[in-house]
Amino acid sequence: MAETRLKKKLYERELFRLQTELVVLQEWVRSTGARVVVVFEGRDAAGKGGAIKRVTEHLSPRVARIAALPAPTERQRTQWYFQRYIEHLPAAGEIVLFDRSWYNRAGVERVMNFCTADEYHRFLHQCPIFERGLVEDGVHLLKYWFSVSLEEQERRFRARRDDPMRRWKLSPMDLESITRWEDYSRAKDEMFVHTDIPEARWNVVESDDKRSARINMIAHLLAAVPYHEIPTEPIRFPKRPPSRGYQRPPRDEQQYVPDLAAQLTAKEG
Repeated sequence: MAETRLKKKLYERELFRLQTELVVLQEWVRSTGARVVVVFEGRDAAGKGGAIKRVTEHLSPRVARIAALPAPTERQRTQWYFQRYIEHLPAAGEIVLFDRSWYNRAGVERVMNFCTADEYHRFLHQCPIFERGLVEDGVHLLKYWFSVSLEEQERRFRARRDDPMRRWKLSPMDLESITRWEDYSRAKDEMFVHTDIPEARWNVVESDDKRSARINMIAHLLAAVPYHEIPTEPIRFPKRPPSRGYQRPPRDEQQYVPDLAAQLTAKEG
């Protein structure tokens, strides 16, 4: 696998180009009132979070926002299953990226028995209907499944365990998934059978190489949405008016944060 990994310099150059295009896409969404929903699913440590970060890195949070829902409350458990996700769908001129989505029911809830068999089969029946409704209403719906090998997933889990900055990302559910690899595989296959519909296909992203996965996913997203560049007026800065006598208060009357940067510079000198 190592010989096929995307080189860092090539990755950074292409990522910059794609992120520039994402800004163009954002302006098209904002100007035309389009609605875009991007679903990120896949196994734990498959690289969904890193891909989402690269998509949104240079976008306005007023246009592109991330929906990463916590576990449902007791009240939400009594609602129609899709109801709490509907609240996060985009209005005109918005992009919403779901960091996991309603597909929790077909994945972790199914494998861990967090839902009943009736709830699971009802989801498989209703999900295509729900998604067709979104598409028929004009929503651009894109679904990505990040696929990672068993060996690479375990390597990433161990890296998280050994890194204090990333240890928080290793949850008990992640550890449980190690012993349930085949159960999750069967659940994913069954989910695809019922929900890989013509109106909203699943797009599989091979993600053992994170750099390649990000490049491939973003390029596909840009190709899937029929955006175009929106002409903009040149930005002209106004002339600064003459001073009317304002004087800044003395510095010793205000509290400043300690200048740690200056201390570091002095140490280096």
